[in-house]
Amino acid sequence: MEKNILVTGGAGFIGSHLVDRLIVEGHNVTILDLLDPQVHPNSKKPPFLNKKARFVKGNVLETKLLLKLLKDAEIVFHQAAVVGVGQSMYKLNYYVENNIGGTANLLEALINKENSVKKLIIASSMSSYGEGEYECANCGRVFPKLREIKQLKEKKWEVKCPNCNLELKPIPTTEEKLLDSNSIYAISKKTQEEMTLNIGKTYSIPTVALRYFNVYGTRQSLNNPYTGVMAIFLNLIKNNKSPVVFEDGLQTRDFVSVYDIVQANILAMKSKNADYESFNVGTGKPTSIKELSELLIKFTGSKVFTNITYKFRKGDIRHCIADISKIKLRLGFKPEHSIEKNIQEILNWSKTVKVTDNFKNAEKELIEHDLI
Repeated sequence: MEKNILVTGGAGFIGSHLVDRLIVEGHNVTILDLLDPQVHPNSKKPPFLNKKARFVKGNVLETKLLLKLLKDAEIVFHQAAVVGVGQSMYKLNYYVENNIGGTANLLEALINKENSVKKLIIASSMSSYGEGEYECANCGRVFPKLREIKQLKEKKWEVKCPNCNLELKPIPTTEEKLLDSNSIYAISKKTQEEMTLNIGKTYSIPTVALRYFNVYGTRQSLNNPYTGVMAIFLNLIKNNKSPVVFEDGLQTRDFVSVYDIVQANILAMKSKNADYESFNVGTGKPTSIKELSELLIKFTGSKVFTNITYKFRKGDIRHCIADISKIKLRLGFKPEHSIEKNIQEILNWSKTVKVTDNFKNAEKELIEHDLI
């Protein structure tokens, strides 16, 4: 059935792919996007933006505009957010104002003015977990805190049991794990999620929080030094520079295709089983950062090498992989894409993108703020 849908951040990496799918399914889609110059050069609309969607340039902090757009919207996908773990540690106001303040403004507009909204789905983040879940041979399932700086300076990378100090084995992280955020970005995403579910339950507005793991795919900005690691590595390789890998490169993440992220959003929209719940969205499969770098170098045919620095960044976690049992059971989600399957599409797309060599400034800022 045709619906009127509002997608905040709909001109972005994930949002634009979601808009495409919604258009294919026959919905009327409105995009609200600020066109942040950190993501969109010169604040211009990206060429891939779906022409069948209505585009409105603006910010979720603009109350009057938001009220106008919500009046006829039946479904809202809240994708708009400022992204960047390291940057969030020295641009606190910017992240809090946009991520927390923007979400608060959206929620306040929903509950204080008449509208047609029947469901709200928000983009949450695995970063809210902090470290992932682990298993100790002596103590069983454990939830360790961040590694101490002293340990990292000694180049002892693996996580130790907080009870017996035995080296731990990483296991998939379930939604039951306490959200132990360790960056302002992660805190802002955690707060977004908690505010949304709280207001949704209080006012009987079906809400869903999707905790995205490490998303990759076409349209991810190759010129934003605070975006996903695959895009950052591609920028460096295209500039004939080696991907920079911290620690020993064996830290693992769950890399999930943007197409699978879109699938999860569509399932959440259609199913009442999703209402008032949080779900991990990943693959359940670990990939080391070193593996990712070497895969990209191999497929690009580049002559650069993976630069494993054996240095560390403050606040980095060691392992976090999604347990996707809940979203599989409740919504029928099944990841259908892998890096190996999608990498050629990403590389072909990257050839159409002009990349800048602007990552030194980002690294300089991190060093200046004692984060590296």
